[in-house]
Amino acid sequence: MRDPATTPEFSDFGVRRFGRVNWIGLYTLCRRETMRFMSVWQQTIFAPLMTAALFVTVFALAMGEGRGAVMGLPYLEFLGPGILMMTVIQNAFANTSSSMISAKMQGNIVDTLMPPLSAGEILTGYLTGALIRALIVAAVIAAGMALAIGQGVAHPVWALVFVVLGALLMGGLGLLGGIIAQKFDQMAVITNFIVTPLSFLSGTFYSVQALPEPFRTLAHWNPIFFLIDGARYGFVGVSDAPVWRGFCVVLVSVLVVGFIAWRWLRTGYRMKP
Repeated sequence: MRDPATTPEFSDFGVRRFGRVNWIGLYTLCRRETMRFMSVWQQTIFAPLMTAALFVTVFALAMGEGRGAVMGLPYLEFLGPGILMMTVIQNAFANTSSSMISAKMQGNIVDTLMPPLSAGEILTGYLTGALIRALIVAAVIAAGMALAIGQGVAHPVWALVFVVLGALLMGGLGLLGGIIAQKFDQMAVITNFIVTPLSFLSGTFYSVQALPEPFRTLAHWNPIFFLIDGARYGFVGVSDAPVWRGFCVVLVSVLVVGFIAWRWLRTGYRMKP
C-alpha cells in the first residue's frame, strides 16, 4: 500500500506533488518574493537602517541627557527595540502589499493565479518573502544599535518570536490591503490612515502606562502595541504588559488575519486587475 504522504501525485496540470503540496511551485513563489526585494536592497534593506538611525539621532538630540529614565531604562535603550519593531512591521507590510497591488495593476497577477498553487501555498509564498525581509531588516538594525548605543539582547528567543509574529501579522495585513486596493492611491490610504497611526500610537516612543484613561486601555486593543512591547521585553527585559499575554494576542491576530487572507485567495476575492 502506498503512503500518500510520500508517494508522488500528479495534479490535473501534470505537476508532481508530495503529500498534496506543490513544493516546486511553492519554492518558486518564495524565491520570486525574496528576489523581488533583494534586487533593490538599497531601498528595502539599507533605507530602513537609515530611517531607524535618523529616528534615534533625532530623539537623542531632541531629548538630550535631560530626559529621565523610562521604565527604569535610559531613553535610548527604551526607544531602540520599539524603533526596530516598528521598522520591521512596516517593511513586512510593504513587501506583501506592494507585491500584490503591483501585480494587479500591471496585470501579471495571472502569473500567480494560473499555476497549480493552492490558496495556502500562495499565502505561504507571500508571507515567506515578508518574513525573510523582516528578519534581514531586524538583523541589520539590531547590529547597528549594538554598535551605536550598545544595545544587547536580554531574551533572544522572545525577541525572535515577536519579530517573526510581527512579520507574519503585518505581512498578512499587507496582503489583505493589496487585495482590497485596486490602485496605488487606495493602498496609500490604508498605509497612511491605518498602518502608520497604529504603529506610532503603540508605545514605540513612550510607555503606555503614562497615558491617561481611556487611552491606556485603548492602547491594549492595538495588536501592534503587543508587538512593540514584546520586542522591548526581548531586547531589554522590561515590558508594559505580561509577555505571555502579548504572545497570545499576537498569535490569535496572526491566525485570524491568515485565515481571512487564505479565504480571499481561495475565492479570488477582488483579484482581478
